[in-house]
Amino acid sequence: MTRLTVIGSINLDLVATAPRLPLAGETVTGAALARHPGGKGANQALAAARLGGEVALIGQIGDDAMADEALALLRAGGVDLSGVAVDPTAPTGVALIAVDPSGENQIVVAAGANHGMTLDQLPARVEGPLIVQLELPIPTVEAAVGRAAGFVCANLAPAQPVSEALVRRADLIVVNEGEAAFYGDALHAGGGRVVVTQGARGAEMYQRGLRLAAATPPAVTAIDATGAGDAFVGAITVALIEGMDAEAALSFACAAGALAATRAGAQPSLPGRDDVERILAAGEPRLGEHG
Repeated sequence: MTRLTVIGSINLDLVATAPRLPLAGETVTGAALARHPGGKGANQALAAARLGGEVALIGQIGDDAMADEALALLRAGGVDLSGVAVDPTAPTGVALIAVDPSGENQIVVAAGANHGMTLDQLPARVEGPLIVQLELPIPTVEAAVGRAAGFVCANLAPAQPVSEALVRRADLIVVNEGEAAFYGDALHAGGGRVVVTQGARGAEMYQRGLRLAAATPPAVTAIDATGAGDAFVGAITVALIEGMDAEAALSFACAAGALAATRAGAQPSLPGRDDVERILAAGEPRLGEHG
């Protein structure tokens, strides 16, 4: 079993599924509200666990009623939460998400306790593979990467400035097209691999600016894209540290991301290993919700 650590955010997602997404300054009525555990760190930890990893999550929650709800699926999924601290002075992080019938979304995050996570809450050394994102304070993320002893996957999302040292240390950087445009050529400053996701069009992997591989996802009926990118990150990290080649790892991750878009919510939508392997083996032209 693949052992890895995720250092990242933990949120509770409040999801409003509406007839359409609002324009600036507009109110859209007729939405249905749901609550789901979320946060990029938590999502990626659970994604990796459901795909066969033995996962420990390091993060921070508030001392409030939302905390247990935010951790519920992680506990059920067997993620080690012994590294999750409680901040008595801040609320658990919340993401406010609007989703339209095609699965497109808009997200506003109130970081809460995530924003207060400091360097002294990190282990002195992170053994084994590590996944990080940018929903914690950047100095904390950069310190975590600097303390990593093994493979590092850096999901540079949401896009914001990071040090050249982080980029050079990362063995794998994952960004979407918008984030790739934000960072530009700086993404390729190190010798690690860079994956750019392109939604329903798939993903491409580069090294030192040269394309190594590309893959497209299976066709699915998208319900909610929330969590699809996190499913991809967890999947490609598991695939690469298991020794899959670039093309196989991209295909595995694209399938995981596509399946995550077939159900509502971030963590409830994350597929299991059998789900991913089944759709890859079948090559089905169309798939709805996974089981």
